[in-house]
Amino acid sequence: MTPAFGPETLTAHQQEGMFMSVKATTRFTTVLAVAAVGCALATVPATAAPQGESLAEKISRSVTVDGVYRHLIAFQRLADRNGGNRAAGTAGHAQSANYIADKLKAVGYDVTLHNFSFTSFEIENQTLTADGRSIPTQMMTYSKSTPVGGVTAPLVPVPVDATPGCEATDYAGVNVTGKVALIKRGACSFAQKQQVAADAGAIAAVVYNNVPGGLLGTVGDPAAARIPTVGIAQADGEALAATPPASVTVDVRGEEQTRQTFNVLAETKTGRKDNVVMAGAHLDGVEEGPGINDNGSGSAVLLETALKLGGSPKVNNAIRFGWWSAEELGLIGSTEYVRSLSFEQQLDIALYLNFDMVGSPNAAHFLYDGDDSDQEGAGPGPLGSGPIEEALKARFDAAGVPTEGTDFSGRSDYGEFIAQGIPAGGTFTGAEGIMTAEQAAKWGGQAGVAYDKCYHSACDNLFNINRKALGTQATAISYVVTAYGHSTEDVNGVPPRSERAEARTMAKARGLSATAPHGHGVAS
Repeated sequence: MTPAFGPETLTAHQQEGMFMSVKATTRFTTVLAVAAVGCALATVPATAAPQGESLAEKISRSVTVDGVYRHLIAFQRLADRNGGNRAAGTAGHAQSANYIADKLKAVGYDVTLHNFSFTSFEIENQTLTADGRSIPTQMMTYSKSTPVGGVTAPLVPVPVDATPGCEATDYAGVNVTGKVALIKRGACSFAQKQQVAADAGAIAAVVYNNVPGGLLGTVGDPAAARIPTVGIAQADGEALAATPPASVTVDVRGEEQTRQTFNVLAETKTGRKDNVVMAGAHLDGVEEGPGINDNGSGSAVLLETALKLGGSPKVNNAIRFGWWSAEELGLIGSTEYVRSLSFEQQLDIALYLNFDMVGSPNAAHFLYDGDDSDQEGAGPGPLGSGPIEEALKARFDAAGVPTEGTDFSGRSDYGEFIAQGIPAGGTFTGAEGIMTAEQAAKWGGQAGVAYDKCYHSACDNLFNINRKALGTQATAISYVVTAYGHSTEDVNGVPPRSERAEARTMAKARGLSATAPHGHGVAS
């Protein structure tokens, strides 16, 4: 999962797409109806297929945690062979992607590799000192560098309001010329915060978190960088704001390089090509570790689902899987892919399902809040996103597993799909956020501890996976992906083939033409 949490990682175009989305109208049709009849996730026997079992039920039963975990072992070994990580543009990522592609080809998928270039960013130095005291800090990806030895100047807190540091008016009466601006996170992108600070005369920006813990972030694009920008923890930022030091020294340096990488795309040979169900997960990790939960977990669940489906399942709608690269550098792979499609090709995608971190050790069970029922953050997804949330929720409910909504924060690969108006949803078991006491009681976790204490660290390895949570997620994910292969009617009004055929038969029986004038014919 890409570092910063909140709308800070979205481009202005992506944010506009989110905030202009229409509130979804939920229609309980094929996907939810099947879920509602009690086909519980945890109770389907692992024996012969029950009589009358749907394809979604069959696939859901066959996608096991053992099968998923085997792929995680493969990702771990490929990381170990290649410097301990699977970051975009490295051999560890390329070999992981080829592992996936080879398996998909073997079961009959049409597989393509979507190549693109990206700008990598390697941090050479990142320190922050306040009156000589060292403060843990993280250089923002693509930030401007300081000279060797850094820049030293007074630290000036920017007043906190609903949109801290986002407008020029935030600096009215605040003199930051030649100084370092201290800005609270929230409401706008990191890029915008450092741009506004630079326009006000600041020589560097320190952004502190608005939730407990440290802050990893990006300014999104090298071209957007104006001044050296770093992130620090909420507690450190609040302490500095309360008692500003006489001076701080920001010493950060990074190097940019153009590199090559690729996404893996696989599509079933069966099903409609103009009403495609798409599911994706980013395959790349950070350089600090093997990335087994983030996001080997989502990648492995989708791979096992695809393998159990095979390349020619009996589906009405084609199912397309995507394994994205360079997500950790700002959602680059998925964004490049969506923008490479023409408008007509985008119209062919009925919906997008995103699975980023689904095996967190202190796991929550979050569903992206498609209809904005939680009234938090970025607002609803495009029309049809609410029913996706409900379809996923129905599967967890059937298993007796409670869920919570999570905002479309712009932190993962649904971003560009949403920006282009494509309905989206997905699941998430938590990253560096802290589990509350209420959540611990709900899910049996540990309160006051991060959902994933090894997030973006070397310890994100095979032993950083909660197998029970991974199994629960895999069963629900594989069911919903497959069920939408049968019908997307609840999302976009397109009925399954059998219902369309029945409607045509009924129309003929009544002597009606399927091409009746004035738009009153039966939809095909």
